[in-house]
Amino acid sequence: MKFSVHVEVRGLPGIADPEGRTIERALPALGFSGVSSVRVGKVIAFDLEAADEGAARVAAEEMCARLLSNPVIQRAEVSIHSS
Repeated sequence: MKFSVHVEVRGLPGIADPEGRTIERALPALGFSGVSSVRVGKVIAFDLEAADEGAARVAAEEMCARLLSNPVIQRAEVSIHSS
């Protein structure tokens, strides 16, 4: 079966996010007030062939642990949808 996989990677709480801080400081200059705690992450989307949803999830989580994220400083959330 073919599955659509979305992985959202974000920094763990307490880990510095310089890109988020830069955005947070720039927004008031652009007229946007009241914004705080900006965090920047990334989304990785791909299709995956697997026997079932469980196998797809195991494969995607292994990809996260080995390549797509750094588990020491990041959290990866995997969403699986059948195509």
